[in-house]
Amino acid sequence: MNLNLERLGALAELFAALNAGRHLNRLHDLALWTELERERDAYELLFARLGFDLRIDDRGFAWFHFEDSSSAMSKATRHLALLLLLIFEHQADAGRHLGRFGDWRIDRALLTELIEKHQLLLEAEALADPDALMAIMRSAANYGFAEADGQTWRLLPAVYRYLDRFEALTRSDDELDDGAADSSEGENP
Repeated sequence: MNLNLERLGALAELFAALNAGRHLNRLHDLALWTELERERDAYELLFARLGFDLRIDDRGFAWFHFEDSSSAMSKATRHLALLLLLIFEHQADAGRHLGRFGDWRIDRALLTELIEKHQLLLEAEALADPDALMAIMRSAANYGFAEADGQTWRLLPAVYRYLDRFEALTRSDDELDDGAADSSEGENP
């Protein structure tokens, strides 16, 4: 397939955002998302030829997937994963549907509740301070996982990457628990 670069009007802007580690979101980056959807095959081919793995999720987000990441990125990713896990657990405990995370508002009060509930865990990661968790949310906004509105954030579709992992881990744990229960049923006390 030959590429007509003139048709890729947002190439520079898309590349700059994705190469910086940002996630492109249909809800937040409408013009870029529309361009990406319109020329999806061409962008995927071009980026692949340049050595980049463009991933586009039909739920409305795209990113460059990197196998190797720096230790700083790994720490930031680990902190974001921990915070999102705690947020999802909190919302599940409150009876909220996890797939509706885009409707939730993350603010200082919620972050403070998380600290109160998970003090020891957050202290172990040096995150037992609302300002530290707010810094993670600002970072999440920089990378396209959240959208800031003053001191409040809304989670964006890219968070599905984490939710999918959390749900897979939960299924794995459930399967392990079921296997352990099955094997113990055959044992005599």
